[in-house]
Amino acid sequence: MSNEVFSIQLAVRDYECDIQGIVNNAVYQNYLEHARHEFLKQAGVDFAEYAKKGIHLVVVRAELDYKSPLKSGDTFIVDLKLERESKVRFAFYQNVLRIADNRVMVKGKIIGTALNQRGRPEIPAALNRIIEDR
Repeated sequence: MSNEVFSIQLAVRDYECDIQGIVNNAVYQNYLEHARHEFLKQAGVDFAEYAKKGIHLVVVRAELDYKSPLKSGDTFIVDLKLERESKVRFAFYQNVLRIADNRVMVKGKIIGTALNQRGRPEIPAALNRIIEDR
């Protein structure tokens, strides 16, 4: 796995918390997805253009380990490393780290692929180059 890490800083918003005052477990999926989309956008992958061409980037598996909860007002970093998983799959290894103490709150492994116009797994050349460069 490459040592290159992409990261983005975010903050917990009140409405993301449940009755216990902690971030709802489902919200972490949004944080992780936002970081992946920002990474891909900065790498030159345009989701809208891919969709117009009939290419769809999809998640096929998500593994999350919840270590400790974030609370309203916490600031945190979502980082990721990209790695090839197989010929037609790639994996994002992601962490959510609370800035105040650099504590890992969530660890995730998100596996994705691209579906071509026929709905078959096929990684576009531009995306393949990004995966290989990581």
